[in-house]
Amino acid sequence: MSTKLMPLAVALFALGVAAIVAMFIAGERGLPAWVFAAGWLLAPAGLALGVFGAVRNARPRSRR
Repeated sequence: MSTKLMPLAVALFALGVAAIVAMFIAGERGLPAWVFAAGWLLAPAGLALGVFGAVRNARPRSRR
């Protein structure tokens, strides 16, 4: 399951970083509100999901 989380985490993080770069390029004015929301929410969410997936993947599996 966690191997499926990594591509999603990378995509979310990349979209968030792209939104942040767009904010710096365009300045504070002229961008819709969803770009600001994407920059503030997607990058941290992708990072958190990536850390969660990496920790979950690194845990030893129980043999039941």
